[in-house]
Amino acid sequence: MSIWQNIWCVITAPRYGWELIAESNIPTGKVMRTAYMPLMCVLALSCFVPMIYDRTITFGSSLITGIILVSAYSVSYLIIYYLLGGFYPEMVRTEGGSARLKDFILYNLIFLVLLIILRNLLPSDFTPVLFLMVYLPWMAYRGTEHLYVKKDKVTKFVIISSALLLLMPIAIKAFIELFVVK
Repeated sequence: MSIWQNIWCVITAPRYGWELIAESNIPTGKVMRTAYMPLMCVLALSCFVPMIYDRTITFGSSLITGIILVSAYSVSYLIIYYLLGGFYPEMVRTEGGSARLKDFILYNLIFLVLLIILRNLLPSDFTPVLFLMVYLPWMAYRGTEHLYVKKDKVTKFVIISSALLLLMPIAIKAFIELFVVK
């Protein structure tokens, strides 16, 4: 399976998708280079689309928004890995466990980046696309078997990982925006 097929499967059928990811054994670095980073470029470019249908948005503000979003999602990956590794040190003790955790974070962040790209492409202030983010805990729940989370820790892991995946990019974006001159 290709990386893009894995992404499609983990979004549409998470249990099957995580099984495919485990079977395909694609290195995390390759997923990062061929899927996550190109999506970050598309995310940055999608920040310019609202200029088409909203004349009040300037090139400068679109550029700043793109830089902030790319920074937020890039730094989120590292911080979430560090925090989940701290909460669940048994997951990062082995190289295989560490790779599975990195895959878990990366594929879930890819889903969120795709939602933000889609939101940027829609000409509306109220975007129901963001409600699709509530699907992320289901993807996280289905990924617990991929990570070999113990049955008694599944609920806690899903809550912590989902909260980190959903809130970390928002928190980092808000923090970066504190330093942006408007």
